[in-house]
Amino acid sequence: MIRCAGRGAVPMLAIAAAATMLIAPQRASAEPDGCTSAHWVSNWSASPSDARPAGEIGVAPARPQTYRVIATPHRGGESVRIHLTNRFGREPVTFTHVTVARQGAGAAVEPDSTHTALFGGRESITVAPGTDIVSDPVSIAFANFAPLAVSVYMDSAPTTIPGHDDGNATSYYTGAGSGDHAADAGADAFVNVTTHVPFVSQIDVLAAPDVSTVVAFGDSITEGHVGSDFIGNSKLEGVVDQNVRYPDFLQRRLDAAGRKLVVTNAGIGGNRLTRDTIPVMPRFGPAGLSRIQADVIAQSGASDVIVLIGINDLGTPIGVSYEEMIDAYTRTVDQFHRAGLKVHLGTLLPASDTLLHGYISIPPADPVRMRLNSWIRTRALADSVIDFDAALRDTGNPSILDKRYASADNLHPNPEGYRVMADAIDIARFSGSKCVP
Repeated sequence: MIRCAGRGAVPMLAIAAAATMLIAPQRASAEPDGCTSAHWVSNWSASPSDARPAGEIGVAPARPQTYRVIATPHRGGESVRIHLTNRFGREPVTFTHVTVARQGAGAAVEPDSTHTALFGGRESITVAPGTDIVSDPVSIAFANFAPLAVSVYMDSAPTTIPGHDDGNATSYYTGAGSGDHAADAGADAFVNVTTHVPFVSQIDVLAAPDVSTVVAFGDSITEGHVGSDFIGNSKLEGVVDQNVRYPDFLQRRLDAAGRKLVVTNAGIGGNRLTRDTIPVMPRFGPAGLSRIQADVIAQSGASDVIVLIGINDLGTPIGVSYEEMIDAYTRTVDQFHRAGLKVHLGTLLPASDTLLHGYISIPPADPVRMRLNSWIRTRALADSVIDFDAALRDTGNPSILDKRYASADNLHPNPEGYRVMADAIDIARFSGSKCVP
């Protein structure tokens, strides 16, 4: 959903090493050889959206200082891998010291829980522009939905900060020139806060062979934005750190049902399926079609994907045609199927009483949305259809959200709406791992 979406995706460079990799994303199978040993599954993700000068994202310029990113993996475990990104960076970035710990209160971490992440056995690693990197395994025990603090110290100063625009979670960073505080248990040095997610893009957990990942792919509705006003540019601060996105509610349902599935979030606010963002709004990320490989297929252990994207393609003043959207959905599902993923395609939520997607772009947008939803429901394109539209629309006016489920911008659901979205998903349709315990 548009909240204020850049630059096209920078091509990934395939640079592989042995123990640690500067990686171009490759398919990470949900079915390990023989299904007899533990394997890596993605447990948390924040899709890189762009790289901008620090001042533009409310983060001080990267100088000798430390960023402490708070991430809440959905599944507990005892061993993790940390993915760092320079995918949209314009210059090499050196990560001098990276640690992972269990979060305490705020920027503090639990005493004696800090572990240093190594990269091919080295503490410091330089990452070229256009690449991501994954750490060696790090031993750390944590529970389901227990926040981890990934601290990243850099002693050099990149001009841009690659990362995810808005993680809907509070992270922290030290003052410029303050030095290495990655191993600090206390919070004193972390004097600044942000909801931007700098550098950290994914956390894997070592899991049993019958565990796999469901990736939620989309825009700000997947990201979990809750509008605080009619304009829709500002989020409701009360939902930050509350884990009330629809993928969070879905994870709780799966856990209660005993399903061996982990839900990760590949939503980018403002993202469009068919178009890159415009240069003046880089935070909305590259076109969804161009990030299928890097943000979904490459996620470790992925078996299923939920696709909910397209309202931003329709809702801009110059919208995308019905025919182009059909072609884009067909190509999207085909790419996922060729990679071996099961696809669960969602219908688009109504938005005709919103500002940008409604009053500015109506009448063309909503009739196209309705046609697309009819096409999604009646075509056997995906492995299943999730009728988010039917679950959240107003019964008296199907062109708007039910007010019980709408946030102040009438575009994004409120937390109750996100819970209803999760409840609308038939979890029996997820394929999961093919391995039998």
